[in-house]
Amino acid sequence: MASVSRTALFGKIHKVLKKFYKPAAPPAERTVLEHLLFACVLEDACYEPAEEAFAALRHTFYDWNEVRVTSISELSEVMAVLPDPRAAANRIKRVLHSIFEELYCFDLEDTRKKNLGPTVKWLEKMDGTTRFGVAYVVQSALGGHRIPVDAGTLAAFRVLDLLTDKELAAGEVPGMERAVAKSKGAEFGSLAHQLGAEYLANPFSPQVREILLAIDPEASKRFPQRRQPRPDAPAVPVALPAAEVAPPLPAATGRKKKSEATAPTKPTAAESKTAEAKTAECKAAEMKPADGKKGVGSASKKAAESSRESPAPEKQRDKPAKAEKIEKAEKPSKIERPEKAEKLEKRSSEASKTSPAADGLGKRKPR
Repeated sequence: MASVSRTALFGKIHKVLKKFYKPAAPPAERTVLEHLLFACVLEDACYEPAEEAFAALRHTFYDWNEVRVTSISELSEVMAVLPDPRAAANRIKRVLHSIFEELYCFDLEDTRKKNLGPTVKWLEKMDGTTRFGVAYVVQSALGGHRIPVDAGTLAAFRVLDLLTDKELAAGEVPGMERAVAKSKGAEFGSLAHQLGAEYLANPFSPQVREILLAIDPEASKRFPQRRQPRPDAPAVPVALPAAEVAPPLPAATGRKKKSEATAPTKPTAAESKTAEAKTAECKAAEMKPADGKKGVGSASKKAAESSRESPAPEKQRDKPAKAEKIEKAEKPSKIERPEKAEKLEKRSSEASKTSPAADGLGKRKPR
């Protein structure tokens, strides 16, 4: 947009706003500090609640030092008429703290005598000040030419296509001080601030819409929408009935479960018979005599044969392992007794044959 058309547009804005609002002039008796603190209260608010909140601060607290040491919650209760009292209380406390830490007093009247440039830089570096507050102090107290604009005024100018998105983010309106004369700067600033405060409070207000369309009929294309388009909802998977859902396949594992691997298996009937036959053979082998010895008596042979042929009774099968060990230990002792008796008979017969007394029985030696 060319500079001439921008200047004409600002002139049109001034004329239209004068039909709907009345300009508000700041009181001349206020000090520089009071102008700065009133700017902290006036930002994003209308003039009437801002004046009421500022008067409540002055009448509730003894001096500005007491305001400095008061908590933000108490200050916001005093300034409850503002749209955002907590933000205003935060700005006031930060400004009072920075001034007191640097000057150890609350007197800024010396800044009226200093050059405007260094004073503006000092105010901008102060903690708690904003672009709106610095511009308001320069216009109302220091006699400079700056038009204060806050968030609501910037949003209204964006609808009128006086700003781009980058300029809106930076908080500047390029060419406004050149388009509006210094003599009309305070009046234009107060009217624009009232428009911005109403737009920030309710951008769909009929009066705000009427004012913006009176300034620029094409502004209807840039009005905010009441309902934002909903984002596309993600596709919801359709749940199948239980009959159609296939059962999950078992996972292929290379190892068996511990319960399956360690489960004991019962022996079959054939295996139990073969085990019994082997035990019987082992018992028979123990009962056989060693080589070169006479066999066991007929009674012992019959007992062994009967043990092979006839199965053990159920009571003997159920005997514990200790009883079986005791029987095995006793059996060879019974078998060894006849063998010892035979050995003793042989030894006695041999001794009788070889002894000298036996040779001389019934015979006399020759004289």
